[in-house]
Amino acid sequence: MTRPEYEIRADYDRETIVIYQAFGPQIALPALEKQTFVPPFSFQRMTWIKPSFLWLMARSNWGQKAGQEHVLAVRIRREGWDKALGEGVLTHSEKSIYPNSDEWHKLFGTARVHIQWDPEYSIRGSKLPHFSIQVGISRHLIEAYVRQWIVSIEDYTPLVRKLHKLCKAGQHANANKQLPPERPYPVSKDVVRRLGMKT
Repeated sequence: MTRPEYEIRADYDRETIVIYQAFGPQIALPALEKQTFVPPFSFQRMTWIKPSFLWLMARSNWGQKAGQEHVLAVRIRREGWDKALGEGVLTHSEKSIYPNSDEWHKLFGTARVHIQWDPEYSIRGSKLPHFSIQVGISRHLIEAYVRQWIVSIEDYTPLVRKLHKLCKAGQHANANKQLPPERPYPVSKDVVRRLGMKT
């Protein structure tokens, strides 16, 4: 079955959803200890959260990039995630959603949440013909993300290193079986329209 071009896939249950972020030890280790983010995590600039594990692996080079050595699985409340999606404005002026580019500029300039669709990646690091969502939480909403949405933070760095080692050894099929589970995430018709998710 062909996967939709725009679809949110995630590890989630009835009340929570897992998103991934990668940081250096100065941010990741205190976050694991406190089970939320604390300084030097910035509350003054946008933080990007994403539910695709392989997308983050491609962007962080399996946690090898400087400042992205620790991969965190942040379990947040679906209520917060859904709120972010409901407020999200695309980072580009999609004509099917914003016929008037001036309208998009106005909405984007005041949006508390930015949404970006990027190509998804395979476990081999190649781009796939469908897209993965990134959600940018602005400084106007970060306090809620940190203080209200986060349920737990788990260190996935050991898993990342294990999977990276398997991939380097050419054991992609074995690594693929050990990936965190992801399945289509249900969204409202309004979110489908708002985020350009063609059905």
